Amino acid sequence: MTSLLDVRGLKIEATTYPPGEAPRDITIVEDISFRLEQGRVLGLIGESGAGKSTIGLAALAYGRGGVRITAGEVRLDGEDILGLKRPGIRQVRGARVCYVAQSAAAAFNPAHRLGDQIIEAALRHGLMDEAAARERAAYLFGVLSLPDPATFGERYPHQVSGGQLQRAMTAMALLPAPELIVFDEPTTALDVTTQIDVLAAIKRAIEETRTAAIYVTHDLAVVAQVADDIMVLRAGKMVEYGPVRKIIEAPDAEYTRELVSVRSLVQEEAADQSDRLLAIEGVDAAYGETRVLSDVSVHLPRGQTLAVVGESGSGKSTLARVITGLLPPKDGTVRLAGETLPPKLSGRSREQLRTIQMIYQMADTAMNPRHTVGQIIGRPLSFYFNMHGARKRQRVQELLEQIELGEGFIDRYPAELSGGQKQRVAIARALAAEPTVILCDEPTSALDPLVADGILKLLLRLQKETSVSYLFITHDIATVRAIADSVAVLYQGRVVRFGPKSEVLSPPFDDYTDLLLKSVPELRVGWLEEVLQERRMTSAGH
Repeated sequence: MTSLLDVRGLKIEATTYPPGEAPRDITIVEDISFRLEQGRVLGLIGESGAGKSTIGLAALAYGRGGVRITAGEVRLDGEDILGLKRPGIRQVRGARVCYVAQSAAAAFNPAHRLGDQIIEAALRHGLMDEAAARERAAYLFGVLSLPDPATFGERYPHQVSGGQLQRAMTAMALLPAPELIVFDEPTTALDVTTQIDVLAAIKRAIEETRTAAIYVTHDLAVVAQVADDIMVLRAGKMVEYGPVRKIIEAPDAEYTRELVSVRSLVQEEAADQSDRLLAIEGVDAAYGETRVLSDVSVHLPRGQTLAVVGESGSGKSTLARVITGLLPPKDGTVRLAGETLPPKLSGRSREQLRTIQMIYQMADTAMNPRHTVGQIIGRPLSFYFNMHGARKRQRVQELLEQIELGEGFIDRYPAELSGGQKQRVAIARALAAEPTVILCDEPTSALDPLVADGILKLLLRLQKETSVSYLFITHDIATVRAIADSVAVLYQGRVVRFGPKSEVLSPPFDDYTDLLLKSVPELRVGWLEEVLQERRMTSAGH
């Protein structure tokens, strides 16, 4: 039987430009081969920079900027698409092969409505007329649990949450019913309850259409729910390849065993909640006439971590925008060390700006692509501490070492970094200001488990050394258990549960918190089906 996708001896190279040295070629993917049958899913797993996304893109006959496919074949239905001329490639991409990117925010044009962008490829390829395309788009919006499916496409990208935008991109890839879809971390931006719906929708769509898929992720528990086979990668080479059950239950390679067995950090919960370094009191916030936060009151003691959890659209990131002054509240106050902060960013002093820093969820859109890593991290050093020249470069290098990136990264541009590397640079930029509070908006969501574990250890060490406080926005309950002292659960813009971690994560639970905790993916085959069956039984019982 002929495989739908047959990748043979794939080799991918790039050119680096070390400061003061001659350019040199490096191999980033070496001798990768695999076959993918119709209707099956291959999971690509590995640490940041392992080559997962690069291999996924190569399956679309594409190499991102500065990357060259120098050897091998990528055969789709027997045809080597690497040898196609530009017109032939255009006929393939967007029709027979589609892509769901890691950062949906960077994939949509903010000036156009979502619906127009989602149906564009299908119309350009003549796969269906506009009426049929919009009808299928509305159907997919419903499948992916997006609000108001019939009218959702009328919104602009900035009018939806990050999780909703990621699901919209999934709808865009599914719309032409392609032969192959490459999913590049499609659930990274989603809360755990929405993640289940999206995973179920992806799995159902693959089963119904017999589409083949490559699923790129760093989360073994997620890929175990959708993949048939898993390829484990490290430094561009295959470490292990086999059926999903074999990989997660009886891995052969030591590196795979580390990925499977990595455990969350254990942190003793601090008891003192009286020192309210950051206090949010009775905050209401809205975008235009749409209220997003209602009477939100939480506090964060010095040297501790408050985790804010909730589904996509619950108001987590909006709360961070209020705290930073990017979105003035309609009512309520934000206090730092007893001082009421001006509601607008423009009204705050340089020192007030320095003391609260933010690590954004989408590292792609939080960096100037024309600036080097050194310039990105060095900007707060110049702005807040008037640091320049060799002294600034030395401090940048120290920060890079703290986040486990070497000296060779200081002169690189964002396009030359993996998703995980970009997020670590964003963390270093926040640390450069030496703040008292850091708002962490999913800072480890783009990292593989081993690197994420290291980043959490780094954050905890810095907290112990400097007494910095973290407000940690996340949908990952494992991260909450690892790093939080207190937890606030947001639902539809309201705080439904708030207190010390031991109390919030212990029964009895309210219905929503119970749903969140039951939605955390488990590392075993069949977990997704069990959760969906339990939901159906609960719904039937009501």
